[in-house]
Amino acid sequence: MSQTTEQSAAGTPEHPSEPQTAAFEPVQWFGTEPATPYGPPPAPPADSAFTRRDRGDRPRRRYLDMALSAVVAAVVAAGTTAVVVSNDGVQTTAATAGAATSANNGSGNPAAGTGSGPVEQTARAGVSWTPVAAAVEPSVVAISVSSQAGEAQGSGVVLDDTGRVLTNNHVVSGVGSNGQLTVTLSDGRAYSATVVGTDPSTDLAVIVMKGADKLTPATLGDSDAVKVGSPVMAVGNPLGLAGTVTTGIVSALDRPVTTTNESAQTPAAGDSGTVVTNAIQTDAAVNPGNSGGALVDDTGRVIGIPSSIASLGSTGGGSQSGSIGLGFSIPINEAKSIADQLIAGGTAEHPYLGVGLKDGSVKDGTASRTAAVVATVSAGTPAAAAGLEVGDAVTGVDGEAVNGSESLVAQIRERSVGAKVDLTVVRSGSSQQISVTLTKRPAA
Repeated sequence: MSQTTEQSAAGTPEHPSEPQTAAFEPVQWFGTEPATPYGPPPAPPADSAFTRRDRGDRPRRRYLDMALSAVVAAVVAAGTTAVVVSNDGVQTTAATAGAATSANNGSGNPAAGTGSGPVEQTARAGVSWTPVAAAVEPSVVAISVSSQAGEAQGSGVVLDDTGRVLTNNHVVSGVGSNGQLTVTLSDGRAYSATVVGTDPSTDLAVIVMKGADKLTPATLGDSDAVKVGSPVMAVGNPLGLAGTVTTGIVSALDRPVTTTNESAQTPAAGDSGTVVTNAIQTDAAVNPGNSGGALVDDTGRVIGIPSSIASLGSTGGGSQSGSIGLGFSIPINEAKSIADQLIAGGTAEHPYLGVGLKDGSVKDGTASRTAAVVATVSAGTPAAAAGLEVGDAVTGVDGEAVNGSESLVAQIRERSVGAKVDLTVVRSGSSQQISVTLTKRPAA
């Protein structure tokens, strides 16, 4: 089964859209928020990991099904739990974040918030994260969603003085017409909010606080300048613990991650659809509720929006695992581009190539390598105009390697409408460059 550059490969034999049995005993974690944030985990239900877990005073939390392709990832959803197992036994899990306690700076005291401008690191032998945390925390908020379907929580990043906040679509998509959005700042002030615009294709959304003042907008960095091995900090609201910071490094760049939200069991979360991300991979601990928060560099600049994790999964017993050091963030350059469009008009445009793809391999000297093989070319599309042919194997985009169909999908989706890209194509054993100008994706 082929996939186009506007679709994921979920549902194909290589990327199952239905959960399977884990091939090993999963690592256990606390799962959804316990009755007290530091208590033991509640007993899992006997029937399935996909059913609701009732917990006394939080009776309306729901679970989320999500299918993952290529790199296993789970939406780190506020208010949802995703469980799906890949062919290699790695399972994606994301759990409902607990109710936020009073927002604080991680030390139990309200954050002062003197601004989130760049922090200068004077000792390069090791990063001093204390001033970074102090600068960034006022710019990261806790988001709660209440509706007839249930409750959800996540994080967000303050964009400007008017109260606009960038977050994940899956955090706010379940609010509906009768729901309520509440944003809590690091100093404990809480404001109601409304949705400015959402973009399910990139899992991004912008909301705006009503009447908020004395805000500290985040300083946005340049995700194109990020290097593997660079130190990073994740800031967010995991399990309702506002102002939590964790640190690590950039583990990989351009990691193709595909997630599919199957919303039938998650009315509180809404439907985020299929999302393909050319993600920043980090080993900083990212847990449920971090979604929509900030991934920052050692100067406090936001370089990504945490949105998904890979985790060791559950077997029939329903136990779950949390962070295993595989977190994925949407690059801030892509996120800012989408946010600007949502603020301007409530919707976002996406680039279009116009081919169907499948995974394949090509010879590279005496070795072979995986590639995105063109299965179909639609008439009147950028691909057709550029001369792409069925059987072409795409191995690169603008000098960046393409390691399969999802990799090409992710590379195209992070670019803008009107962008010119140079594809490295192997045709009949010979490599060549083909330039393509991407157009706006047509309406479905």
